[in-house]
Amino acid sequence: MKQKRLVTSALPYVNNVPHLGNIIGCVLSADVFARYSRLAGFETIYIAGTDEHGTATETKALEEGLTPQQICDKYYAIHKKIYEWFGCSFDEFGRTSSQKHAEITKGIFKRVYENGFVTKADVEQLWCPKCDKFLADRFVEGTCPKCGFERARGDQCDSCGNLLNAVELLNPACKVCSSQPQIKTTNHLFLDLPKLSPMLQEWADARKDPGFWTQNAKTVTEAWFKEGLKERAISRDLKWGINIPLEGYEDKVFYVWFDAPIGYISITANAFDDWEKWWKADDVQLYQFMAKDNIPFHTIIFPATLLATKDKWTTLYHIDSTEYLNYEDGKFSKSFGSGVFGDDAISTGIPADVWRYYLLVNRPESADTQFSWKDFQDKNNNELLANLGNFINRTLTFIDKYFDGKVPGGDIDAVLWAEVEKEAGTIVELMEKIKIKDALKTVMHISRLGNQYFQENQPWKLVKEDKDKAGAVIKTCANLVKTLAVMMNPFMPFTSGDIMHQLNCYKEKDDYEYRAYADLDAGHTINKPAPL
Repeated sequence: MKQKRLVTSALPYVNNVPHLGNIIGCVLSADVFARYSRLAGFETIYIAGTDEHGTATETKALEEGLTPQQICDKYYAIHKKIYEWFGCSFDEFGRTSSQKHAEITKGIFKRVYENGFVTKADVEQLWCPKCDKFLADRFVEGTCPKCGFERARGDQCDSCGNLLNAVELLNPACKVCSSQPQIKTTNHLFLDLPKLSPMLQEWADARKDPGFWTQNAKTVTEAWFKEGLKERAISRDLKWGINIPLEGYEDKVFYVWFDAPIGYISITANAFDDWEKWWKADDVQLYQFMAKDNIPFHTIIFPATLLATKDKWTTLYHIDSTEYLNYEDGKFSKSFGSGVFGDDAISTGIPADVWRYYLLVNRPESADTQFSWKDFQDKNNNELLANLGNFINRTLTFIDKYFDGKVPGGDIDAVLWAEVEKEAGTIVELMEKIKIKDALKTVMHISRLGNQYFQENQPWKLVKEDKDKAGAVIKTCANLVKTLAVMMNPFMPFTSGDIMHQLNCYKEKDDYEYRAYADLDAGHTINKPAPL
C-alpha cells in the first residue's frame, strides 16, 4: 500500500504582494511535487494559506489605515488570485484567522502546558512610551548584533537569517513613531525546548536521512542542537492574534510562529471532515516546502510543539528548503519593494507557464540563483520556443498537412523509444528525490531527442519518396509529443493541457499515469494544431 502524501507550502504573511522569490521558494515548488505525486498514483493533498497574525499584519494595518482584519481580507484575496493564476493546485488555500484555527491552536497549547513543557518568566522587552506599547517583532527595527544589518527586525534579521530578541538590537527605533524605546519588564510564556531537546534530537536523527532533508535544513537544525536549545517565547503583548487560554495571560496572544505552523492542521480541518486521516495517521508522509529562513520553525519549533502534546500527530518526513532567488544584482524583498511581484508577472501578459518554467529551471536548490530579464527572455526563446514549441508544432502540423489530421501507421522507432523510456524513468527518480530542476531539464532533453530525430529523418523529404516510412517517423514523434505533454504536466500544466487538447487526448482531471506513452495508434484524429 502506497503512503499518502501531505504536501504543504510555507504560509506567507499578508503584509504585501508575493514576489517571485516567495513563489518559487514555497507554493510553486510544492505545487510541482503535488501534481507529480497525484500523477504517480499517490493519494495526495496540497495544503496552503495565509499567515494572518502577528506584527506583520498590525504594522501593515497602521501603514494603510485599515484594521488588521481588513488587511487580512485584502491581501488574502491578492495572494489567492496570484497563486491561482500561476496554476497552483491547492486542495485548500486557507487562513489562520479562522475560528477552527484558534480552536486547534488553543487545544494544542493546553496539551503542551498540561504536560509541563511551558514555563513562565519575567523578561525585559522594548517599550515605546510615546505609543504606550511593547515593541514586539516588526514593531521595532535596529542594527543586527550578529551581522551589522541596519534594518533588522525585533525577532529576526532578514540579512543573516538569525533569530533575535528585540532587546539585542543596537540603536533600536519604534517602527510606528521612530522614537527610541525603553526597556521594561513583562511576563511571558516559553516553550521549554531544553526539556524537549532529547526527545526532539531523537526525532530529528530518525527523520533527516530517511526523509532526505535538504542539506541546508540538516545544517541549520544540527547547528541549533549543537549550540543548545533555549527556551522560546510563545506569547506576545499584542492585540491581534489568538488570545492565550490561561489565567493571567488572557490579554496576551500567541507568538505568530507558535500558531502559524498549526495552520497546516487547521486549514486541513476546515476543508476536510476526515482531516485526522491526514494529521493523525501512520500511512502519511508530510512534505513541507519553504525558503531557508523558515527552517528552524519547521524542524525545531513545530515538531517540538507536536511532540510536547504527547498525542499522535503526523510530523515532518521531508523538508524541502530552497536558497534565495535574487533579483538582477540585488535581493527580492517584499519589505523594501524590490523585484518582480506576482501582480507584475500577471500584468506583463506573458503566460503563467513561461514564468513557471523560468522559475523552476532557475530554482535555487543548493545555492542562491538570480532572476534577470535577459536570461528570462533567452530561456523562453532558446529553450521553450526553439526546442519544445518547435518540435511539437512541427509534428502536429505535419500530421495535419500530410496525413489529413490522423496519426499515421507504422512501427514506433525502438531505439529512440528505449531512450525515451529510460529518460522518463530518470524523471520519476529525480521527482521522488524532489530534484525539480534536474527533472525539468530531463523533460527538455526528451524534447531535444525529438527534434534531433525529426531533423535526422527529414520527413518533409521522406513523405515524397516513401510515405509509409515518413508515417512511421511521424507516429513516433506524435507519441513522443504525448509523452512530453504528460511528463511536463507538473511543471507547465497549462501547456500540457493545450498539447493534450491538440492531440485530442485531453482529460479534465489530468487522469494520466506518469510515464512514457506509445498508445497513439494509426487513425487517431488530432485537433487543429496551433502554436503553443
